[in-house]
Amino acid sequence: MKLIISSSELLRGVMAVSKAIPAKSPLPILENFLFDLKGNVLELTASDTELTLRTQIEVESTSEEGKIAVPAKHLMDLLKELPDQPLTINTTSDSSFECSWASGASTLPYFPAEDYPEISGTDETAVVIDFPAQSLVEGIASTIYATADDEIRPAMNGILFDIDTESTTLVASDSHKLICYTTADAKAPEKASFILHKKPAGILKAIIGKDEETVSISFDSKNAAFKFGQTEVICRLVVGKYPKYRDVIPQNNSNILKIDRLQLLNTVRRVSVCANKASNHIKFDLKSGSLEISAQDLGFSIAAYEKMECQYDGDDLTIGFKSPFIIEILSNMNCSEIVMKFLDSKRAALMIPAENEEESGKICGIIMPIMIS
Repeated sequence: MKLIISSSELLRGVMAVSKAIPAKSPLPILENFLFDLKGNVLELTASDTELTLRTQIEVESTSEEGKIAVPAKHLMDLLKELPDQPLTINTTSDSSFECSWASGASTLPYFPAEDYPEISGTDETAVVIDFPAQSLVEGIASTIYATADDEIRPAMNGILFDIDTESTTLVASDSHKLICYTTADAKAPEKASFILHKKPAGILKAIIGKDEETVSISFDSKNAAFKFGQTEVICRLVVGKYPKYRDVIPQNNSNILKIDRLQLLNTVRRVSVCANKASNHIKFDLKSGSLEISAQDLGFSIAAYEKMECQYDGDDLTIGFKSPFIIEILSNMNCSEIVMKFLDSKRAALMIPAENEEESGKICGIIMPIMIS
């Protein structure tokens, strides 16, 4: 293998796929990037077998094609210290290659490409849909924080992509809260679904650039592949059946609170300082035109409350929540006003941006109450 490539372009490429390099692996070969040079295109691959990242870079010139596995850490550390300049990569023996630049060179080992595990993508049964890139990023960002860490129910550790003929809904839940993000920009000829684990979901959110327009998603019963620009993400899907989330979305909550989102968020943060650190319980006391939020920790003889003006249409109501869940939902909803809908103190409350109240609802959150004394 021999090629000349921009050092900054190579650094950009290896950093784009480096998130798939495992910290520790029973297969030492996976601690390497796979370089595959064909013509003037260098394909870079990194994988931990569950997640694979792949990207392509155009090289300045090629005199000998080839395929080798290159130590990831050593190469990244070297490239980070080089200013942008042409870099010549040349295999010098059966086990080493040289990176040379204007004023110096470095010799690194490489390993046979045959030792790198074969990466399987999707098969001929795969469903293919086009998803607007920024809608996908927004959908993941709006739901990923609500995923669980549940060894017994692995399906809860990912985001459900519920694809219909008219829209797609992304769903995440940890049993205490549930978040749905719906977009009409992505659809399929027939109903389909898959569960994407939170790790590849987070990586997708991080690496899809603002200039990307469309992500092509193909998925079968085992794997999903996301393609955008020169990059491809292949990942193992979560196996399991997702709960019937639509059954738990309240439809008849008639007590309605409308309030400034940031004001409510900051109030909950202040009052929760005095909540019991084990339970994080806070209490909402709702009356016409007012909301009082309170918390106390009897063990340390501390308490706090704060009253807020609001629009509230409904019966007087006292209901308890875990403050971190309220804070998470309010922090991740991008709106000026929030609407909370209650039925009573024992059943789930619905949270939606006020802008979506009259629409079908792009984002909605459900939070379970807690018993209060």
